[in-house]
Amino acid sequence: MAAELDMVNRDPNDINDHIKVQFEDILAEPEGVHSIDCVWSNSYKCFNGCKNFCYTFMTLCCGICIAAEWGCEFGYIAFLHIWHITPCFKLLEINCGCIQKLYGMCIHCCMDPCVEGCATLFSRRKD
Repeated sequence: MAAELDMVNRDPNDINDHIKVQFEDILAEPEGVHSIDCVWSNSYKCFNGCKNFCYTFMTLCCGICIAAEWGCEFGYIAFLHIWHITPCFKLLEINCGCIQKLYGMCIHCCMDPCVEGCATLFSRRKD
């Protein structure tokens, strides 16, 4: 069942926490250097108004199309993983399992006699 769309908290996982920009994060007048109060307060209003208008206008013009494109992109990725990548991994797992068994048999066939010979040789050694 699909989760209910939260119209208040639209970034519940804080994935865009890094772009939370406020006026105070961009413009600041240090002590001793202040503009006229009306300039500062109107700059605040202008900054927020322009930022909000620009974001609203751009999402109005492009948001639905971009969301559709990302939906198609992630749908394609899901399709690719389900129908191609995961089966390829399974194929590799099966084939590598056979190669691993063959490699193990060859190593045991060639190395076991040498290792057993060395073990016998060193087991006779007394300190």
